[in-house]
Amino acid sequence: TFCGELCHSVMEPEYTAYQDSPHARVTCAECHVGSGAGWYVRSKLSGAYQIYSVLFQKYPRPIPTPVENLRPAQETCEQCHWPEKFFGAQLKVITRFGHDEKNSVRQVRTLIRTGGGSPTTGITAGIHWHMNIANEVWYGAADHKRQKIPWVRMKDRQGRVTEYFDRTAPLSPEEIKKLEVRRMDCMDCHNRPSHIFRDPDSAVDNALLRGLIDSNLPYIKREAVRVLSQPYPSKEKAREGVATLLDSFYVTQYPKIYAVKREAIKKAIAEVQRIYQTNFFPEMKVDWRTHPDNIGHTLYPGCFRCHEGNHVSREGKIIRKDCQLCHTIIGQETKVPSPTEVAVVEKFNHPWPLRGKHAELSCNQCHWRGRGLQGECASCHARPADAPMAFPCAQCHLKEQSRKPTTACVTCHPTRSELHLKPTHSAAECTTCHLPHGWKVTKREVCLTCHQDKKAHNAEGLCRDCHQFRKVAKAS
Repeated sequence: TFCGELCHSVMEPEYTAYQDSPHARVTCAECHVGSGAGWYVRSKLSGAYQIYSVLFQKYPRPIPTPVENLRPAQETCEQCHWPEKFFGAQLKVITRFGHDEKNSVRQVRTLIRTGGGSPTTGITAGIHWHMNIANEVWYGAADHKRQKIPWVRMKDRQGRVTEYFDRTAPLSPEEIKKLEVRRMDCMDCHNRPSHIFRDPDSAVDNALLRGLIDSNLPYIKREAVRVLSQPYPSKEKAREGVATLLDSFYVTQYPKIYAVKREAIKKAIAEVQRIYQTNFFPEMKVDWRTHPDNIGHTLYPGCFRCHEGNHVSREGKIIRKDCQLCHTIIGQETKVPSPTEVAVVEKFNHPWPLRGKHAELSCNQCHWRGRGLQGECASCHARPADAPMAFPCAQCHLKEQSRKPTTACVTCHPTRSELHLKPTHSAAECTTCHLPHGWKVTKREVCLTCHQDKKAHNAEGLCRDCHQFRKVAKAS
């Protein structure tokens, strides 16, 4: 409390989140300092510079979170959390509300395979297998926030070592040596155990589930997320903006409901304002997007940093991308059921059927925005500004959610002229040179794909400056 109260403006985001966290009864010093004279002295030396930074306005915004400066998890987390303990599967209930008029509820019940094991047996079970002392997991991160992990090494109880390499971004032995190498511990997954900033979508879901926002207000989920996603310069402006935007929506779109449910709307506005006040800190440039949270895989890669199916050993072993390793879906409902109404299903049913390329994507590749999806192509696939036509996607993409098969270009462009008819070009596919949603060939590299022998010719210019497909430009 001393840290948060003394440096209130600087540490406001961290202190506010801490008060509503699972560790709210644990003092800052118990995790950030711990016991012993050595770390006590280190904390005082570090604190002296921090006080200087606050007094002279030299602190960064946002405050960085370097895990390397924290005391090892074995000396802090493990004083309360026993790593050798084996946990059975634990039930987690996830309740989501839709962006439709009825705020349609959907509940997913899943068993989380926490697992763990004894250091004497090396049991390979559950998520906490990574923390089994009999197994050593080391990794090398390519970035400061440890979101890109190109190299992993596992050493089992018998001393057998297996190294895994990201085949999508192969590194040389020299590059691997330059990586920040770290032995995996609690903080590599539980990296935000106390300072948790909620994204708009899940924060509003939680408020709806708890009855703090009336779920009978039409489109309240969609509108609450929308107003929370606006860029406000300050908390005061956010408070005003939330009230104005939500109130005006119901005044203009649902005047009859506004007249009857005005108190419910006021209560909803107050709760959305509270969500903003406790999760968004524009003055310190902090919100849910500032610090990646490695638990799960919805907003950030999390587990998929290693378990994406691309880490392969020299022997051909793969770090698997298998959902069943960590959790099992046991029920999915379109209402909030009682425990006796849980339906058992074998496979997760996505609310929007995933086909083609969408079925291969990781969750975070679509959900990283934190504001839900609308189920329309344009919500993810923005049309380029230079697109020549404004056709609907289905005009060319004949199969839903699939890039191919597509309508042949010659269906709309039956005639070709000039350079298109040259033998070297006539056999080429249209998309060899033209981007599917573009028109002009604007990059020199496109031509050099085939014409490597002309790389040095007029190297500073674009090929199309002289070579035009409609006609041949005159040399200047």
